[in-house]
Amino acid sequence: MGSATTHALAATSAALDAASGVDLDVATQLFTAARTLADSVQLRSALADGAAAPSARTAVINAVFAKEFAPSAVSLLNAAVEQRWSSDADLVAGIEELAVRAAVVADPSTDVEGELFWFSRIVADNPELELALGSRLGDASAKGTLVESLVDGKVSAATSLIISSIVRQPGERRVRAILTQALDIAARQRGRTVATVTTAHDLGASQIDRLRSALSARYRTDVSINVVIDAAVVGGLRVAIGDELIDASVSTRLADLRQRLAG
Repeated sequence: MGSATTHALAATSAALDAASGVDLDVATQLFTAARTLADSVQLRSALADGAAAPSARTAVINAVFAKEFAPSAVSLLNAAVEQRWSSDADLVAGIEELAVRAAVVADPSTDVEGELFWFSRIVADNPELELALGSRLGDASAKGTLVESLVDGKVSAATSLIISSIVRQPGERRVRAILTQALDIAARQRGRTVATVTTAHDLGASQIDRLRSALSARYRTDVSINVVIDAAVVGGLRVAIGDELIDASVSTRLADLRQRLAG
């Protein structure tokens, strides 16, 4: 990610925090805008053209979207295209991130991160589903409809919107990767960091609370815990948080011991 995109993401996030009237309709329209740009080389090139004046770029947004979109959605899109992006692909990804954040803002009482994690595990455990959602040959709207049918009644409207929208435009990304990315975006919007804990046995509520407190103290931020049960770790824990892996599993210690004995 280039420095221009880093700055642009911060600016669009700030614009969302300052916006009013952000609901799921606005989030839906932002996802629609991201898909529209992804499907049009000419449009996204014009909107990511750093040589063009910001007013020219916002004029394009108004011409294309203002008649159909809510004022809040148009305002957020204008805030995005006023920024300089490292590439037109980064602009599309930035608007998609803005849409994820808007869905989280629109539904503050729901554990969107937990629901996204739940669905990511469904995909991980079902290779056929992952293939169907990840295939570049599949119809985009059909993928969205499939997801909606799978999660109907099981997740919130915000989470359903996020999942059904991002699977329609995976690009070169794997489905589990885009779900993980959306989960991280949702957590950051709420000022949290996500930790994925892999253990051989389910953890009790008190164990999770102690682990959350320890990780929150270590990283100086609220931490959301997602648990993966994997008998292969034998015992102990493996914790992935951000780019760091804390591996205190028995399987790793046994592997290290075998390596030393062989050595």
